[in-house]
Amino acid sequence: VKVVKYKQGRHSGGGRGHNGCRLRQFSLGFDVDSGLSPGRTPLDGYTGRTPLEGYQGLVLQNSQRRESFLYKSGSEYDVGSPRSMSRASSLSSEFGHAEDLIVTPFAQILASLRTVRSNYINLTNLPNRNRNERTPSRESANYRESNTSLHKSSISEEGTTSVRLAVETLEELDWCLDQLESMQTHRSVSDMAANKFKRMLNKELSVFSESSKSGNQIADHITSTYYDKQHELDFPEGDEDEEPPKPQRDASQKKKSVVTRGSNIMAKIISQSDVTVTSAFKEEDVPPLGVFTDHQAELNKILNNINIWGLDVFTANEIIKDQRVLTCTTYKIFQERDLMKTFKIAPKTLLSFLMTLEDHYLKDIPYHNHLHAADVTQSTHILLGSNALEEVFTPLEVLSAILASSIHDVDHPGVTNQYLINTSSELALMYNDESVLENHHLAVAFKLVQDPECDILANLSQKQRMSVRKMVIDMVLATDMSKHMSLLADLKTMVETKKVAGSGVLLLDNYNDRIQVLQNMIHCSDLSNPTKPLKLYVQWVDRLMEEFWKQGDRERVLGLEISPMCDRENATIEKSQVGFISYIVHPLWETWAELVYPDAQHILSLLDSNRVHYE
Repeated sequence: VKVVKYKQGRHSGGGRGHNGCRLRQFSLGFDVDSGLSPGRTPLDGYTGRTPLEGYQGLVLQNSQRRESFLYKSGSEYDVGSPRSMSRASSLSSEFGHAEDLIVTPFAQILASLRTVRSNYINLTNLPNRNRNERTPSRESANYRESNTSLHKSSISEEGTTSVRLAVETLEELDWCLDQLESMQTHRSVSDMAANKFKRMLNKELSVFSESSKSGNQIADHITSTYYDKQHELDFPEGDEDEEPPKPQRDASQKKKSVVTRGSNIMAKIISQSDVTVTSAFKEEDVPPLGVFTDHQAELNKILNNINIWGLDVFTANEIIKDQRVLTCTTYKIFQERDLMKTFKIAPKTLLSFLMTLEDHYLKDIPYHNHLHAADVTQSTHILLGSNALEEVFTPLEVLSAILASSIHDVDHPGVTNQYLINTSSELALMYNDESVLENHHLAVAFKLVQDPECDILANLSQKQRMSVRKMVIDMVLATDMSKHMSLLADLKTMVETKKVAGSGVLLLDNYNDRIQVLQNMIHCSDLSNPTKPLKLYVQWVDRLMEEFWKQGDRERVLGLEISPMCDRENATIEKSQVGFISYIVHPLWETWAELVYPDAQHILSLLDSNRVHYE
């Protein structure tokens, strides 16, 4: 895939399953079609009722009122097809409805394709079929049988190449119509890919979960963490057995379940450390790497690898005074990319911001701490430097990506979004259960920037400042792991669409396309531990598991169901990492490597060797 590059001189900164609703509340099990699903275990087949069975659908009727501006004709409104305002001929013939006008582009495309289908059948003299006789989806078990039997009489009687080609062409057209017509119209086309990927992954996880109890736990963890949450409706039934009442927690336990951030959280941003207190850089001279150390030569050696994949942030952290590895790493990246000069950021202001930011990462949290932030920031720096992306992004976009990486987990409490929601925490209340932690990280970080001593954006124009804020928000929100499938599908769809279109060129000429690449870049960096040298990777795994287990310990004390992978008494480290790599990390990095080929091939090689280690 070729990428049209940003030019401004050289610079350093440069199926739908059963997941829509449910009829009653059950315990959660794993479902091949939908991941976590009511009343299912990994070994069960689906025997329940179809969701909403017996409920009336909405019957669409033709309306004779077409008076609004939506029905105005004119080339400036049309989408380019010669019949864009009258798409109803195929609808009328297939459904027997009176002709109706169609004005939305997607529906116009469907109507146009139906017209093409009808005309094609007439031109080729193939036997016509109505929609209900159309070939099943290629993903269904009946596809192959239907494909071989379709118009069998026509092929056997004629036996000509032209007839066979005509039948195969009709098959392709029918399949396209099936896919398009089955789309949920409020979703983007990349949601088709996301839904398909989920169905495929669910099948893989179904087999994986059958192997052992730990396999089931790992499958639950993947679907509960990396799938977006589907809202499920509760339709009570008369014969439903009442669930036994859950034991009530006493008041003291209930209070412990809330991650308390302050008594007036709705009025101001509250973090573990006071956001109004800064760690200003007060020294007269700024050290070369922004931090002080008694092991300068060793630190220089480590930071000389700032442009090499897999920076050893653990060793660096130990030899830096006050363990300011995030400050040191990010300051070095700003130097490498000349961002301080480009945006007129005073070194002491940058250091004051970075030191204050680092102090708001909780160092007693095993994984989501300043070490992780430093690692993600350096990883993003490397990915921005890919040859395929050279001079693609503007200095402002580079600044935003580095800033987003450095702040993306600030004040992380060491528990998941779902834990905060389950315990009715103040943060979950404040952010309405939606990307709770990600919204909190952003609020804390931008509150820190408001302090004049930490305002690294002070010399940007108002438009630039708002642009940075917009991009940083979009990137940090994309680090919510429940967005994983959507991000993967968006990126995969973008790459493949350009390939199919024949151009092989990603123009990246609008904000949505550009931020999509940046969001996936930071998402890759956030999921990059398994792609790092093994000695670093195993340390990350140990830290992450300890953080999971600590959450599980809290859940046990509170009488809550222990989250998947959080029970230290049923540890499955090796198998969990194999599943994590196979089903989450590898598909993502494989797609990223396709975008920047051949730049990320060595990363894929490291990923493969690390999977072998845990196998």
